[in-house]
Amino acid sequence: METNSNSASSKPSASSLRWKILRQAVLPRAKNPEDGSQLGLKLVSRKAAKGFNLIPCQRLHHDHESRDARFCYTLPTQGCPKLVLTQRMDNNADLSDFEICNRHNIDNTGLVCQWPSEDVLAYFCLSHADMFRSKRVIELGSGYGLAGLTIAAATEALEVVISDGNPQVVDYILHNINTNSEAFGETRVKSMQLHWNQKEVSNLLHAFDVIVASDCTFFKEFHKDLARITELLLKKTGASQAIFFSPKRGNSLDKFLVEIKENGLLSSVTEIYDANVWKCHQRFMNGDESWPGYEKDHCYPLLLRITR
Repeated sequence: METNSNSASSKPSASSLRWKILRQAVLPRAKNPEDGSQLGLKLVSRKAAKGFNLIPCQRLHHDHESRDARFCYTLPTQGCPKLVLTQRMDNNADLSDFEICNRHNIDNTGLVCQWPSEDVLAYFCLSHADMFRSKRVIELGSGYGLAGLTIAAATEALEVVISDGNPQVVDYILHNINTNSEAFGETRVKSMQLHWNQKEVSNLLHAFDVIVASDCTFFKEFHKDLARITELLLKKTGASQAIFFSPKRGNSLDKFLVEIKENGLLSSVTEIYDANVWKCHQRFMNGDESWPGYEKDHCYPLLLRITR
């Protein structure tokens, strides 16, 4: 999720206000030289990652003096290359992350973990490779870029742009693109910092056959910008479409669908879109201990298709 404040007259979002409150509450204490708990204050707890584990993942290396680790993802399709991604390893968010979020008026969700919906999106793209063949594709709010990299490595897409609004996240994306460059064949792959309320997108206007995103409809204050950028990026000709995976989360997804309609786009929501994903979901609903606290409304990603 991301947004950017380009207008001095625009009202601050609820999300940005929350980040500022957190910063004001914690930063002064962390900078107090008389505070003996600076190390503890510098790190704040974050959400632990659970997921569907549809794409096998193995940690390759973790330098304990570094916050990063390398993970190998084995794409479950014959002949597909393995992908190596560098991701944050620790279970904490540094206060410097929040300083950057405040400076750019964004959030840090892309740094927190590989979110479960991203795993489902990547798996779905593998199962529907024909959808991307010879197409221009962009991933929005990509985090570390698993889905975009999977499309680039396994579908013979013409071009894949992997974007996020957080400059720290974009640095990880670029690193992961360079690490896996030999896996992409003739597909052009690049990273991009893209804010959903960005005013100037002339070089991207109606340029993409397929837009993909996962877990990007959680914050309601971003709905208008996300719906708007989707309409601006989606080609006006051909069978262009956006593929989003998002849990329902109360009325959040429904409210986003209203914004999609107001931007002149059509949408459909599918609950059962893949037999393996549905099987995992049912297992978690029946109390599988590998994902304690699993709830359908907040954890199971629905498939949202957006067309003209």
